[in-house]
This record gives sequence, C-alpha cells and structure tokens, in this order.
Amino acid sequence: MKLATSFLSIFIFILSFSQTSFPRKSLNPLLYPFYHGVASGDPLSNSVILWTRFTDDTLSSDSVEVNWRISTDTSMINIVNSGNGYAHINSDWTFKVDASGLSPDTWYYYDFEALGYHSIRGRTKTAPLGDNDSARFAVVSCSNYEHGYFNVYRYLRNRNDFDAVLHLGDYIYEYEAGGYSAGIVDRDNEPSNEIITLEDYRVRYSHYRLDDDLRSLHQQYPFINVWDDHESANDSYVDGAQNHSPSTEGLWSDRKSNATQAYHEWLPIRSPIPGDLQIYREINYGDLMTLYMLDTRLQGRSEQRGSSSDPTRTILGQTQFSWLTNKLNTSNSRWNILGQQVMIAPLEVFGAALNDDQWDGYDYERSRLYDSIATNGIENIVVLTGDIHTSWVNDIPLSNYDASSCTGSVGVEYVVTSVTSPGLGFLGGIAGSTIEFFNPHIQYTNLSEHGYLILDVSKTKVTGNYYYVNDVDAVMTGEYFDEAYYVLDGENCAQQAAGPTLSNKTPPVFAPAQPINGTAAIDAHLTAFTVFGTYPNPFYDDVTIQVFLAENEALTFDCYDISGRLVFSREIPELTKGLNYIKLYLGPLQSGNYSLVIKGENHYSSKKLVKYR
Repeated sequence: MKLATSFLSIFIFILSFSQTSFPRKSLNPLLYPFYHGVASGDPLSNSVILWTRFTDDTLSSDSVEVNWRISTDTSMINIVNSGNGYAHINSDWTFKVDASGLSPDTWYYYDFEALGYHSIRGRTKTAPLGDNDSARFAVVSCSNYEHGYFNVYRYLRNRNDFDAVLHLGDYIYEYEAGGYSAGIVDRDNEPSNEIITLEDYRVRYSHYRLDDDLRSLHQQYPFINVWDDHESANDSYVDGAQNHSPSTEGLWSDRKSNATQAYHEWLPIRSPIPGDLQIYREINYGDLMTLYMLDTRLQGRSEQRGSSSDPTRTILGQTQFSWLTNKLNTSNSRWNILGQQVMIAPLEVFGAALNDDQWDGYDYERSRLYDSIATNGIENIVVLTGDIHTSWVNDIPLSNYDASSCTGSVGVEYVVTSVTSPGLGFLGGIAGSTIEFFNPHIQYTNLSEHGYLILDVSKTKVTGNYYYVNDVDAVMTGEYFDEAYYVLDGENCAQQAAGPTLSNKTPPVFAPAQPINGTAAIDAHLTAFTVFGTYPNPFYDDVTIQVFLAENEALTFDCYDISGRLVFSREIPELTKGLNYIKLYLGPLQSGNYSLVIKGENHYSSKKLVKYR
C-alpha cells in the first residue's frame, strides 16, 4: 500500500560503534530491565539514597511501579526497610529513594523490582554516629569518556578497603564527539553533538552509565558527588560559561536548568526542591569528621575575568560563604574536610597567578575565608580538590607562612588527578620543580598520570595516598602506589609518609553480579533488541532512538497518528550488534501525538512521541 506520506523526505543517520567496543559489544540480559545498574549515595547515619533506572521498550504507560528493599545480607532475607514508588518518563525513567531506619556504620545490600524482574543487588554503607576511630574514602574527578577507559574505576571497585567514593566533579563532559578526545575508536560520545538540551544531557548520562566499570563501582560503594563545570559547560559560572554561546546555543539559564535536572535524575544525590540549585551540603562521619561538599561553579561564582581583589567578586556566593563559615565556626568535629572543585592554594610563577579559574582569581573572598578560619581558631582543615587533571599536595598559606617551621598555614589541600582527562595546558610546560620553587607551600606534584586518592582519616592524622594507573588507552594495564602525605591532628602542614596507609576494617563480601532471580530474564531478552530511549521527546524535526541489539538484525520503524493511520515507515536492512543511535527525520509531520513502533524479527517496541510544530 502506498503511504499517504510518501512525499516525505526521510533521512536516517545510524551511528554504530559496536564492532570493537568494550564492554558494549554485548548487553547482559540478566540486567533487564535495569540495564544501568544500581547506585547509592549521600550516606547519613540512619539513611542513604538508593538509585536505579528502568528500561522496558514494551511499556505503553508513562510510569511504572518500582519496589525496593534493603537488607543486611546478600540473600535479601534480613530486610530492614522496603517500599515502593514510580519511575516516570518525566524523570527519564530514573528512580531514587531515601532509605531510612538504618543503623550507623553498617554495610547493607539492596535491590529493586519492577514487572516481576529484579535488579542486580547493590552494596552500600551508612555513616557512623558518635565516637568513631576512622573513615576511608576513594577520591576521584574528571572522567572524560573519549579520553580513555575507566581503569581507575575498575581498580577501585576491586580494592574493597574504603567506605565511600567522593567524586569532585566533571563526572561527564559536554563536548561533541571528537571535540575533546584521544581518538580511541570505541570511546565516542553520544549524542555526537555538544549537549545543550535536557534530552542531550540525559543521553550523555545514559551513555556513561552503560560503562561496565562505572556501573560496577556504583554497585559496590556509595558515592558522594558534587558537580564541577563540565556537567554543564566548560568554565561555568552563575550567568554563563566559556563554552556557551547564547547566539547559537540559547539562554544559559535554560542550559543550566537542563544540566542540573539531568544531574539530579541520574546521580544518587539528595535533590533539593525543583528549581533550587543548592548542592552544597554537609555529611558527618560521627565526631571524627564533617565533610562539606561545596559548589564553586553554579551557586554564586562571578565570571572568571576581573580583578581577584575586587570585593564584589565571589566564587561561593554570599549565601554559601555564610553557610560554610557558620558551619566551621560551630563544628565539633575533629576534622573539617572540604570537598570542592578548584585549587584553593595559590599557584604562581614570578608572582603571577597561572589560572584565574581557581581561587587565585577570587583572592578577596579566599582571604575572607582564611581570616575566618584563623580568627576563630578553627583547626584541622583539609581541602579536597579536583578539576586540573594533575596531583598536588599543598599547605594552605597565610602571608606569614614558613615551610620549615610548619607555621602560617590554615590547613592542607590534596588535589586529585583525573580518571582519564589529559593534563592541562595552562602550565605551559613548566616543570614541577619550577612550580615548587616559586610556591614553597607545594609539597608534591604529579603533572602527567591518571589515578585516584585514598584518603585515610583517623583521630591522629589524615593521610592522602596517591595511586596511578599505567595507561587509560587500553583496559586494565596495571596500577601502582606513588607517594603519601599526612597532616597530624593539631597541625596544618603536610609531611611525606614512609608508605601507604592500610585499612583497619574489612568490608563484607561484594554484592553479587546477578539479580536475585538468576536467569529468569535470559530467554526473553537474549535475542531481543532493547530501546533505551527516544530523544528529544517532544521533538520538532529529528528523533534519535537509542537501541541495543543482541545480534545483527533488521529493524522497521513505523509511525502512526492518533487515528491509527500509518504516516511514516522505514526499514533498515541490517543493524550491527551492539549499541546504535538511529536518527529519524520526521519534520514534515503535523504537530500532535504519535506512536512509533519498532519491529524486529521476534520482538517489537512501541514508544509515544509528541511533535511540536
């Protein structure tokens, strides 16, 4: 039958990187319908955020009921809390819940169920309460998908000797495919354009979270996240970003809203009320330490250009600055640890700051913070920093700083290198020895390697242990310990340790790799295709279908209007096994509601579409 819309000019763009991909060449059918795995985050002494994402390409409704439970054992017998809620299309089918009624300093296992299928089980841990001898964290930042494999995440997953992962930002990157890339064949960004719309950001998160190393790390440990700039756009601030052009990319306020909404949808973080950008918060680990997670990007930052001594310029914003100083002034914790994005210690050569995106560009506010700490006699300040893809250990100097006597410092800063992102060019090839000569407060640098920091906190000292992977261009090429630096209780300067600190705790067994219902999902989904999403929706002209094929297969795309009339049809003779992105041009269709039916040999999927004119 000749279609009524045969006059349509139809373009189909297929992106397939499955031939040599790792690990996306095969999708584990056991994960259905929770292909993005599970995650937990923001642990308190009595609660923790649990997260998952539901994917079912046969569902016709806009929501699905999700049941959750949390237990002290992997068999999910000793249930301590459970409940249900809904994953909804408006939140990109993500689901998270604040599981309460938990005991302090305790490991738990959890899972989700929908439509009779169980997710894989996750493992998480609550924060301690009251007297506490130790805490231990893996600290990471700057994970650019196109710059290599997430070997750091895999090695961390296997350590089993820390309580939580602190991610200091640049969890994703906004650039288009090839825009900021090492050119690794099977590590292309999706969507291929620079991400701007809500749907763009959602697809990019989905793309990252299908990485097996990231998914597995989330499964086994709670995360404590803050964003940096690349979760929105490079060098972002309140009113804009270096990598945002209003003339071609629209209002910055819209893009910022899109970026932050997707962030809260896809990460296991306690979310504020809709429209509230506040991400700064505190998490207590008993009376041993308080962790203050800060936002030096979107909450209050002035544009980078301008005088660093201008009292009107801010990196935190007055509201956050007041919150932080008040919290520090009233803290009863032994250690006060700040998790934030950009280097707080000065970095100068011949008296000139090298990077005004750091606190160096906001010296007036930095001095106010230093003065508040010094005037109020606040001790045991430790700052954790990411952003610059290199490793540093810094004393945080006042004007009377003296390295030889360990005086005139308000604390110690540990800067963690990147998971994959390359070293920054602003150093201009300056050697680490030259930097340390002009900056005597800098105790350690590594300007080239990728890796992570293990932060060990005890009553007597805090130690930062630096580990690096051999390579990120290939999978699992080895790792090594480099150096460790500690700061003693009551002191404010870093000293080199003789070796790495070892954990004094033994976490329980890992959460199993398979769901509790074992192989029940295999038969139905081993040879089927899976649609992860249709973006954007609503749409104007183009719709992209994110689909995974278990085998090479031909697919047919049929679009029906609300009267059931077929208005668009196209068959693609053979798509390649793996993850594919298919772009359909539906511009000539009238505005309204449609059903897109995707058919394979033994499976079909139906998706609702809404077209704007």
